[in-house]
Amino acid sequence: MSKGNFCQSIVAFLIVITIFPSCVSTKQTVYFNDFADSVKVRDILKAEFKEPLIQVDDILGISVQTIDPVTNAALNQAAAAAGGGSGSSGPSQSFLVDEDGNVEVPVLGIIKLAGLTTKEARAVLRKEAGKYYNEPTVQVRFANFKVTLVGEVASPATYTVPNEKFSVLDAIGMAGDLTIYGKRENVMLIRDNGSERKVVRLDLTSSSLLHSPYFYLKQNDVIYVEPGKARIAANNSAGVQRLTIAMSVITLLITVLTRL
Repeated sequence: MSKGNFCQSIVAFLIVITIFPSCVSTKQTVYFNDFADSVKVRDILKAEFKEPLIQVDDILGISVQTIDPVTNAALNQAAAAAGGGSGSSGPSQSFLVDEDGNVEVPVLGIIKLAGLTTKEARAVLRKEAGKYYNEPTVQVRFANFKVTLVGEVASPATYTVPNEKFSVLDAIGMAGDLTIYGKRENVMLIRDNGSERKVVRLDLTSSSLLHSPYFYLKQNDVIYVEPGKARIAANNSAGVQRLTIAMSVITLLITVLTRL
C-alpha cells in the first residue's frame, strides 16, 4: 500500500468512528416494532386493570351529600370550616391517610381506609354516614394520584393524574413522548409498595407491553428512560469538535506528504 493510500485509509477510519456513535436505527425508535407491516389487524391479550389501593400518605377527596337540603347546607358549612370546597355535587374535603392508614372525617370519626380501593372505601364511608344521615351519597377519589417521568422524555416532571386507570402510554403521552435518544427497549418502572420498592424493566418496542401486569400505573410510580449511546455521543460534542480539528490537521499533513 502506498503512503498516500495508507493515510487516506486513516482519515476514512476516523470519519467512521466519529459518525457511527451518533447513529440511531429506525427499529430502536419505533414502538411495538414486532407488528408486521403486512398485518392490518392483530388480536392480542389485554392487560388486566387492578384498581389501585389506598396507601399511607395518600390524599383522598371525600364528599358526602344527602336528599335533605338542610343537611346538605350543614355539610357545606362543615366543609368550608374545614377548608374544603363545595359545589353542585356537594361538599368536598381532602383528607390525608395517616401512618396508621386512617382518615378522620368530621362527624363520622376516624376510619381505616388504607388497603381498600376507592370503591370499597365508598362503601365503608356510606355505611358510617348512614348512621347519621338519611340515604347519604358518598364519593371518594384520589386527590394526589401522581406519576413521575424522568430521563429522556420531552417534559420530565411529576404529573397529577385525573383518573385511576392510567397506563404507561398515557404517561409517556402526557410527558410529550420519549426523545430520539431514549432507550425504548429498556424503560425502568420504579414502584413503591409501602414496605418494599420494586424495579421493573419495560420494552416499549414489543407488543408484550400491552398485556403486561405493569401496563397500568399506580400512584407514585416513577418512570425512568435511560439515554442511549446516541445521547452520550451528542453530549460529547466538544470531543467531536476536537477530533474534527485533528482530522483537518491530518488531512493537511497527508496532502503535504503526498506531494513530497
